[in-house]
Amino acid sequence: MESENTKKLKDFFGREYLSLKRYINTRISDTVNRNAEDIIQDVALKLFAGADRYGPINNVASFVYRSIKNKIIDTMRAPKKANRLETDENLLEIVDVLNHSENHYNSDQMISILKYCIEDLKAAYKDIIIAVDFEGYTYKEISSKTGIPIGTLMSRRHRAIGILYKKIELELQKHKIIKS
Repeated sequence: MESENTKKLKDFFGREYLSLKRYINTRISDTVNRNAEDIIQDVALKLFAGADRYGPINNVASFVYRSIKNKIIDTMRAPKKANRLETDENLLEIVDVLNHSENHYNSDQMISILKYCIEDLKAAYKDIIIAVDFEGYTYKEISSKTGIPIGTLMSRRHRAIGILYKKIELELQKHKIIKS
């Protein structure tokens, strides 16, 4: 038999889900590390799991919003996965792959070009490249956090890599690092 608190919480989350999502999105932006739906689900899980331990919840809205606010604060304080685009170490791995050609350029030049080219990609392409290739997320993890099908993510990354290689080649030619 459901407790009174569980019924109140279920009713509130059912009615106010979109409002809660908008509230969270005004506080943080959705990224791979921070997603409004994940925050709502985490809070809901904890509240439903402990519903019988609380005294009677009289003001459900205040109770839930305060819990969400605390979860947002915890999320903001938690160290996020390092954006590996910021670390030259991972960019150097790509540089090493590109260095196996006949072209001669130094790692600093290439790192600079790679950063520029990745930042110049459309947001969806940049996000998938950074998430998979630099932050180490799997397609499954990204799909579960964003709701985007795995196949779409894979195809988006494939297109992004093709565009990225073309951008890199153009930049290398522009800087006269390789012959056209």
